[in-house]
Amino acid sequence: MRKSLIIPSLLALGVAAPAVHAHEAGDIIVRAGSIWVVPDEDSQRLKINDGSVSGTKATVGSDTQLGLNFAYMLTDHFAVELLAATPFTHTVGVRGLGALDGKLADVKQLPPTLSLVYYPLKSSYAFQPYVGFGVNYTMFLGNNLTGERHAQGFSNMHMSNSWGWAAQFGADYMLTDSIMVNAQVRYIDISTQARVHLGANEVKADVNIDPWVYMVGLGYKF
Repeated sequence: MRKSLIIPSLLALGVAAPAVHAHEAGDIIVRAGSIWVVPDEDSQRLKINDGSVSGTKATVGSDTQLGLNFAYMLTDHFAVELLAATPFTHTVGVRGLGALDGKLADVKQLPPTLSLVYYPLKSSYAFQPYVGFGVNYTMFLGNNLTGERHAQGFSNMHMSNSWGWAAQFGADYMLTDSIMVNAQVRYIDISTQARVHLGANEVKADVNIDPWVYMVGLGYKF
């Protein structure tokens, strides 16, 4: 009998916090923490002057930066939220070109994402899970070819900006009426076309970057 009461009691302590009121209509929430972008890229074959090269692809590396969330509670259960971050730097490379394989450039990007977020639990609960769906616009800000690549004849690299959808799952845990810890996971639809010149030839590839985005941090409610 005693054991049968332990688990429900622990769950109740983890969810309910009588002295804490979580998110309510009109609240402004600011979160900050470490954000990790892990591309799940799917690259088509590289094209050289519009002729595809079998066995080739583009690659995109991961990066960690400072992540920021700004949310406004429209009601006790719905919020509009903006994801921002300091610029990410990804290593872009090529495979399947033999002696030309490897790192090509460091590429900077910003992925601001606007979402509608749903919080299913009452504001009397300290634990506040949520789900969201929204739209992403990824801006590629700089493409710095390595010195070795310049020496090999590469130049004029460009990656197109991207519009796509985004989905997320996350949770806040209220430490006080205003301070919370937060963890979140997102999937963002990012597609781009990468172009670079190799001498007089143009090399390009259509790349679905489609990263998983992980963030852990603290939040403050105004």
